[in-house]
Amino acid sequence: MGKVLRVDLTAGTVSSETVPDRVYDAVLAGKGLAAWYLCKNIPPGADPLGPDNILGFAAGALTGTGALLCGRWTVACKSPLTGGWGDANCGGIFSPAIKQCGYDAIFFSGISEKPVYLFCDSAKAELRDASAYWGLDAVEAEKQIRADVSSRKRPCVAVIGQAGEKCSLIAGICNEGGRIAARSGVGAVMGSKRLKAVVLAGSRKMPCADPEAVKTLSHDLGRKLLKMKLPSGLGGFLGLGGRALGALPSVPMDGSMTSLIFREWGTPSNTPMAITSGDGPIKNWEGDPTDAHGMTRDYNPDKINRMESVKYHCYACPLGCGGRLKIKSNPFTQHTETHKPEYETIEAFGPLCLNGNLDSVLAVNELLNRAGMDSISAGNTVAWAIECFEKGILTTEQTGGLELRWGNAPAILALVEQMISRTGFGADLADGVKRAAEKYGGKEAAMHVGGQEPGMHDTRNDPQLAVHMVAEPAPSKHTIGMSIQYGAMSLCDICSWAPPARMHRKDSDYVPSEEMALISKANACYSMLTDGAGGCYYGEMMGVHMWKLVEYLNAAAGWNFDGDHYMEIGERIQTLRQLFNVKQGYDPAKVKLPKRMEGDPPLRHGPLKGRSLRNEEQVSLHWKAFGWDPVTGIPLPETAERLGIPALLED
Repeated sequence: MGKVLRVDLTAGTVSSETVPDRVYDAVLAGKGLAAWYLCKNIPPGADPLGPDNILGFAAGALTGTGALLCGRWTVACKSPLTGGWGDANCGGIFSPAIKQCGYDAIFFSGISEKPVYLFCDSAKAELRDASAYWGLDAVEAEKQIRADVSSRKRPCVAVIGQAGEKCSLIAGICNEGGRIAARSGVGAVMGSKRLKAVVLAGSRKMPCADPEAVKTLSHDLGRKLLKMKLPSGLGGFLGLGGRALGALPSVPMDGSMTSLIFREWGTPSNTPMAITSGDGPIKNWEGDPTDAHGMTRDYNPDKINRMESVKYHCYACPLGCGGRLKIKSNPFTQHTETHKPEYETIEAFGPLCLNGNLDSVLAVNELLNRAGMDSISAGNTVAWAIECFEKGILTTEQTGGLELRWGNAPAILALVEQMISRTGFGADLADGVKRAAEKYGGKEAAMHVGGQEPGMHDTRNDPQLAVHMVAEPAPSKHTIGMSIQYGAMSLCDICSWAPPARMHRKDSDYVPSEEMALISKANACYSMLTDGAGGCYYGEMMGVHMWKLVEYLNAAAGWNFDGDHYMEIGERIQTLRQLFNVKQGYDPAKVKLPKRMEGDPPLRHGPLKGRSLRNEEQVSLHWKAFGWDPVTGIPLPETAERLGIPALLED
């Protein structure tokens, strides 16, 4: 769209800013545009919850062009959890709404004296009083704002719930009835600015250089997806599939399976497979599949599908992995419906807490969606509390009488409610596990990387994942790269320096090597490219021969670049984010995996028996492959020059 909107909440002013074409050429939009803007404009040492921090909402470059699986948006800021770069990603229909107002991103600075929301359409952008909505959960606030706002078009709303208002450091930002951009504490930053919502009702056209070429690409992809369908009722066999994956010496690579599985069940399909394969952490990362006995049946995705009243799709998505569930006679909640819970939520409040009660997980899911609290961070924090209670580190006097035992669903639910309301023992857990352990002890049980709780995929199962958990500028992310992901994507077919995607023994992944470093670099670069385009992780997993991101970008922008050029864009975005960390005094070399997540000591049973990592060696090789100092993780001056970053930051 060529412009961004700047909102100064202290002054109560809005203004637009033209973005030079060479910025888009260098970093696309989405996460790349946010990285450029925040690097330029957030001063060193800014308080994450202070007026100098900037909160940005950015649409992907391909949003609105007709490219399938390209409707996601990024929220970025300085993270109050880590003190460095922070971002979160979300689906729904908010990304095109940003562009339909005439902008590629909206950036908020300052702090408002009273609660406000931004209203923007094709003609105007203005701040309005949000006092009437402050205190409402994200779902109710969105409904009320929609009812009150007068506009020609049904507005799209991004909003915080109680967790964001109370500046919980594990709060996110919601849209579409509780769908959440969850990570990095972005909701706390929004709450600190007293910004309740962003309400968009524009109708501008979104440009595309060659819509017919994009249409052809999308038609071909859609036709392939329509041909592929799984028979229903196979959910009970997924646990067996996971057991086979865990036992195999090599992992099969077929990205097309992603579309089959997620069209049928959505992300809950991963739960039984993760339990048995070693992918899903169990019992606060200390357990194995024998501890979660029976949970493949408890979390059979067919059970969840039978509750589904309607399936829904994100903007420009043919998969439709989301859905609304009808809740009947659930003893843990009065709500009659909820979003289909994501795998991360099920794993975090199921096997991670040794809780086999699906009803309680559905109740927690609705609570967290309405409050706008990250289920990954919340689940890790609750699991820490249970372990500490079981080991006598915490007492009933400290927990306010809560018997925090493994699998105690009522106690888990009560603790989550306290975290949301910042009352009782939960008040000290609302800022995540690192700060809770600093107050109460049990640091060895506090699973976090650089201050942020890890996603629900076990690093001991995938050394590539372990590298990204540490080396990613926003640590603890689980979506940047995995070995199975690399094999499925076939990046070597678009990138000259990416190693071949080949079947290899899992054992070889545990030996640090320069080849593994090039794989982790390629994963990170492609992930940044995807986020700059507004693409979906499940598009990535289909592989470059099904979801043709390079071809989409060339058609939509009128360019004719090869994969190496686009991978360099991804490298530039990643390096910008790391330079942001350096500017803010964040020390990459101090970020480590918890010993437990490294396999120290190793597990005694299950598919991960005896597995341990040499992660620091591999992280150093990863930094070297990026042209960053292999000891400090700081990008070298010659790397920044090669990528044109100093000149870019002068724009």
